[in-house]
Amino acid sequence: MAAPHSPHSLVPHRLRVLAGHEAFAGSLLILVAALAIALANSPLAHGYHALFHAPLPWTPIAKLGTLHLWINDALMAVFFFVVGLEVKREIVAGQLADARQRRLPVLAAFAGMAIPAAVYAGLAGGDPVLIHGWAIPAATDIAFALGVLALVGPRVPAPLRLFLLTVAIVDDIGAVLIIAVFFTGSLKLGWLVIALCLLAVMLALGRARVSHAGPYALAALAMWYCVLHSGMHATIAGVVAALAIPMAGPKPALLERLEHALSGWNTYLIVPLFGFANAGVALAGIGLVGLLSPLPLAIACGLVIGKQMGIFVAIWVADRIGFARRPAGASWAQIWGVAILCGIGFTMSLFIAALAFPDYPLLVEEAKLGILGGSLVSAVLGYAVLRFAPAPQANAR
Repeated sequence: MAAPHSPHSLVPHRLRVLAGHEAFAGSLLILVAALAIALANSPLAHGYHALFHAPLPWTPIAKLGTLHLWINDALMAVFFFVVGLEVKREIVAGQLADARQRRLPVLAAFAGMAIPAAVYAGLAGGDPVLIHGWAIPAATDIAFALGVLALVGPRVPAPLRLFLLTVAIVDDIGAVLIIAVFFTGSLKLGWLVIALCLLAVMLALGRARVSHAGPYALAALAMWYCVLHSGMHATIAGVVAALAIPMAGPKPALLERLEHALSGWNTYLIVPLFGFANAGVALAGIGLVGLLSPLPLAIACGLVIGKQMGIFVAIWVADRIGFARRPAGASWAQIWGVAILCGIGFTMSLFIAALAFPDYPLLVEEAKLGILGGSLVSAVLGYAVLRFAPAPQANAR
């Protein structure tokens, strides 16, 4: 029997994992988000916020003085590390390794980031403070989107499921680049130089065919500490470290072993804990006017309208001009449903919102409303379209 992560079985294995676990993972995120909102609007609200934002009595790293900072800057670095492992695997031996196969998902992901940002800017761009949130609706939450897709069942053809996974991976790459380029403060070159030296050490370990995880883990942890103090967001270290993990050597490769070992922790602990710590928003006194204020409205419209418009139009144009064929066996209605699901922006959108408005906590709360509302509408509408979409006709183009 082939190893579960051998290069020739990466995609089928990934699809089997999604079919078995993504529905539960998506349901878990919905549960923690609902619990966070319930606590933030209950008599326990003060305790909920104090749990994450009150100064810790002791911390080994001065820059991480609250539990919220430990989750967002430390645990989320592990999340980004797993994202980086998945990205490298797809580039080396997956759907992004073949130029012909990556044309459509790369084009769709780019349009699915640019159009939501444009929709957001059109609605909120007149405010010099709000314009900093332009990237919030550009991200897709892979666990939520694939979780909803799993609830639809086998009605959605496997190539379309794989297309959604690949678009979400390219989307993650774009989100990481946005964080690195647009949400980096003044750099402290000394710390950055040390981080680059540690990256060189990791690359040298790979060239020397070191296949034990220990040396890489120590170098990656030290690099994260340096990046934390460098002015760049610490989570960038997770992605960069992952790209230095080798896929060559004995099978399964170290990259595959690490991804397999960490993906469960990522899905069932880190992301739900991040959601629980960040999704709680107080709804008292908001009303319809608050929901329709420029920031939440711009985010929700970017997710619900911008995402589906960008991705669906990109696929339609690419198919019509012969640049790339649409996913095999999928009707246009099914493709539209998947494009709508890409408007679920929970994890990465919440993360970018905190980076976009670090000095405006009230704006972060408003952003949460837009993210949760837009993601909920995208999830329900996408599920409904996919549930009732007709199968493609045999001769349909």
